[in-house]
Amino acid sequence: MFSNRFTPSAFFIVALFISYDGFSQESSLRKWEAGINIGGYIYQGDLTPNPLGSIETIQPGIGISATRILNRAFSARLLFNVSRLAADESIYKTPAFRQQRNLSFTASVKELTVLLHWNIMGSNYDERKFEPYLFAGGGVSFLNIKRDYSKINAPYFGEVSPVLSGLAVDAATQTPKVTPVIPVGAGLRYNLSERIAINGEASYRLMYTDYLDGFSKSGNPKMKDHYSSVTIGVAYKFGSKDKRYGCPVAN
Repeated sequence: MFSNRFTPSAFFIVALFISYDGFSQESSLRKWEAGINIGGYIYQGDLTPNPLGSIETIQPGIGISATRILNRAFSARLLFNVSRLAADESIYKTPAFRQQRNLSFTASVKELTVLLHWNIMGSNYDERKFEPYLFAGGGVSFLNIKRDYSKINAPYFGEVSPVLSGLAVDAATQTPKVTPVIPVGAGLRYNLSERIAINGEASYRLMYTDYLDGFSKSGNPKMKDHYSSVTIGVAYKFGSKDKRYGCPVAN
């Protein structure tokens, strides 16, 4: 879906170059914003056959954010989320090996990220009702992973199965406590008033570990684990209006 080689560095560099707004007209803007969101978090990895992730075991999450509006098109947001992730192979009847392998996990996740938002309409200073946006950034996830392989049907796989030999390696491997994440996503904002807005967004986290679920060698060690989220939120702009003057643009 997304390449793990993607980095948002170029995205940030572009924003820095255009953060100066040289418009001649007077603009007014409250530059700071605080927000809160709730939503569902979805694991994607070895323990689900669904390419969209383990939707059947979607878990709740909540987040708070602080945003600094940079110019007409870009904003920077500091976001802290607390959520859970889970998967359970026993819920899948096909392929048959999943109910026999019967691996499962749960994890608590605390995520701190810095995101750069691109307002597609370039309307950060305008009184527009609907504002679609894209975002990308980087951060870290703090994980507490609990894996369960106690219900595996070992005779089904046989003594020389790579599942059993891989499980021995996994059981001896410590699960990660902290891992970098690269969130990318899209959202839609609706401004209720000059100060209050609601938004919905979908975000996908690129990761650099195959042990988000606690298993790798007994699953598919060639692919990394990821997770995504779908959230709704409310934001409040605060601070005094800032009147800004730019230099006239010569045509």
